[in-house]
Amino acid sequence: MLIGTYYHTLEAGGRVSLPKSFRAKTKKWVVTRGLDGGLFLFPAQDFQKRLASIDQTHSLTKKAHRDFVRLLTNEAQEVSTDQSGRVKLPGYLTAYAALKKNLVVVGSLEYLELWDRTRYHQYVDGLEKNAESIAEKLV
Repeated sequence: MLIGTYYHTLEAGGRVSLPKSFRAKTKKWVVTRGLDGGLFLFPAQDFQKRLASIDQTHSLTKKAHRDFVRLLTNEAQEVSTDQSGRVKLPGYLTAYAALKKNLVVVGSLEYLELWDRTRYHQYVDGLEKNAESIAEKLV
């Protein structure tokens, strides 16, 4: 289980250090476009399982299914942690997520999210204002 919020910086060359508790999960990750403004970082073996699950539950004949698979896979890239526990993010993904210097690394159960710190807090502040109605919609 990947949980918690950690503050890091984007280092030279697009590198970001993963928190130690997350590095213990695996050395190989898949980074891709996230939803809502950040990036997703999946353990590589879990990414393949996630895609297989999507394929089993949705028909390839559905446009929404094809589009979602495209969003997850077309710009995905496998990355590995170096000896210091850092991963190198592709430039096109750091640009997509508007990652600058200050980042937030968030555990979201089965994957990580990487956000620009300001953008993350703006998004979460909006969630907190609507927490009760979000919870009611899920139950």
